[in-house]
Amino acid sequence: MLYLQVLLLAIVQGIAEFLPVSSSGHLVVLASIFDQAFEKMDDKLTVNIVLHLGTLAAIGVFYWRRILALLGSDRRVIGLLIVGSIPAAAVGVPMKLWFDDLLESPLLAGFMFLVTGAMLVWAGRCKPGETECRDLSYPRALVIGLFQAFALLPGVSRSGSTIVAGIGAGLKREEAAAFSFLLALPAIGGAGLLEIVKLLKNSGSATSFDALALGLAASFIVGLATLAWLIRWLQEGKLHYFAWWLFLLGPAVIAWQIWSL
Repeated sequence: MLYLQVLLLAIVQGIAEFLPVSSSGHLVVLASIFDQAFEKMDDKLTVNIVLHLGTLAAIGVFYWRRILALLGSDRRVIGLLIVGSIPAAAVGVPMKLWFDDLLESPLLAGFMFLVTGAMLVWAGRCKPGETECRDLSYPRALVIGLFQAFALLPGVSRSGSTIVAGIGAGLKREEAAAFSFLLALPAIGGAGLLEIVKLLKNSGSATSFDALALGLAASFIVGLATLAWLIRWLQEGKLHYFAWWLFLLGPAVIAWQIWSL
């Protein structure tokens, strides 16, 4: 049953990490359902981080040309990514140390699904700009980074919020997506590093290595396919379509949590 739970979580992670619907929010809700229906899974946060590392690898494969360009024609983007990563680093470490329970709250995720949906609706009405990533200003990169920090809350989509912020900052749709997912590399990688340090201090995870490896592989494969789908929809201006799923899911999760009190 553990393998089934991890596999289902990995599939949800691979889909929801790139679609603007909040992978962390969906994982928190699904893990809570599993806790009620099956034996409670230990180390949910560890599993969450491992699944995020799988989708991080998918970003590396999909954007390998853009990543290599950071060493050449797009060298300026490195500085922009550093500036954009500061807010998440400043907020993420304290939240992980002192507010772990907040990061695993299905009720909070339900409310934040609605916030993400509202951002997507706004993006659908906002005309994208013509700016390339390399021409983005540092203050605007910082603003996008603030949106990424906000997405530490479950139910707020990291990809959705940063793509919306990028479009609002005047980036082309495809460039907003590229900057969003390049920005994910230090954010997810840093969170993974913190989790590895935690595991080493605690002498390992309660979840078996085989189960974690299965989740890592599944989230990578599903994530790679989903990322290609998202970019196609983004180019067609359909990002706001995902808002309707969140407007349905948010109230359902809120009602479920209030009923369970």
